[in-house]
Order: sequence, then C-alpha cells, then structure tokens
Amino acid sequence: MKNKIIAACILFSLMTGILSAADWKEKLQKELPLLGHRNWIVVADSAYPLQTAPGIETIYVEADQLEVVKGVIAELAKTKHVKPTIYTDAEMKFVAEKNAPGIGAYRDGLAKVLANQPAEVLPHEQIIGKLDEAGKTFKVLLIKTPLTKPYTSVFFQLRCGYWTADSEADLRKAMQQSQ
Repeated sequence: MKNKIIAACILFSLMTGILSAADWKEKLQKELPLLGHRNWIVVADSAYPLQTAPGIETIYVEADQLEVVKGVIAELAKTKHVKPTIYTDAEMKFVAEKNAPGIGAYRDGLAKVLANQPAEVLPHEQIIGKLDEAGKTFKVLLIKTPLTKPYTSVFFQLRCGYWTADSEADLRKAMQQSQ
C-alpha cells in the first residue's frame, strides 16, 4: 500500500509539472540536447501566467529563483550547440522597495549571477511578444519558481552555438554572388 501511495504522489507531481530542485536540473539536462536555436528557457516568478501555446511547457520548482538562473547558465555553458541571448525586464529597475520589499537585494543578486553574461534589457511586453511568437512553432521550457517579486523573470533565447551571425552573413553573400 505504501508503494502505491508513493507511486501516486510521484505520478501526481509529474502530471502537474511540479518538480523538486534535483528533478528540474535533470529535466533541463535531458531537454538541452533536444533544444536548438529559436528555443527558449524561462525562469519565472510565481505570478507568471500559465500559457496555452502548444510549444510552451511549464514546470514548477520549489527552488530559489537565482539558484535556478545559475543552474540554467551552468548547464548552457556546458553545451556547444546553443548559446543564450539573455533578456531581463526593463521594469525591474524601477520597482520600488516600498512596493516590493527585497527587490533591491534581488537586483543585486541577479547582477552578480549575470556578471559575466551579456544580458539585454527590454520592456516586459516586448520580451513576451518574442516568447509568444516562438511558442507557436518552437519549444519553450518555462521553469516557474515561488519568487514573489514583480518583473523578475529571466529569459534565455537560444541561438546556434557554433554558427555566428557573421558566418551566416558570409554564407548569404556567397550564395548571392553565385547567382
């Protein structure tokens, strides 16, 4: 009977997308070889909505958001096939401590986590527009955390890790010249 209860709990967790701290890392490691350019990984706060686009998979983890961001960066650093373009919300800079106690410490922590990572800051709706468009055709892995601070989601748009924009431009130029 005890084994059936444990199995039922595990099945429930998998069906609802709730993963432990260790399980989300395992899921990410399993997914990364399948992900390529135009895919996204999002580390979101607790108010981030459950999206319905078919390509967006949402999982929930009971883990510190900055630790999840660090973990995603660490896993991406191990890959050769993809590199991230990281986006954060422009609004976060303007969230007042009185309206979101602890936001200053979060900003400082995120700045440390992203210190060696180029990150683009865009308005939230602009990032969501890019994500929504990608989710219509490409896989988005959304990792939702219990953080309760606004505009704190971190977005990783994957691009090819072994082919640069300059390489693509050279290729297109060579193709054009051959015609």
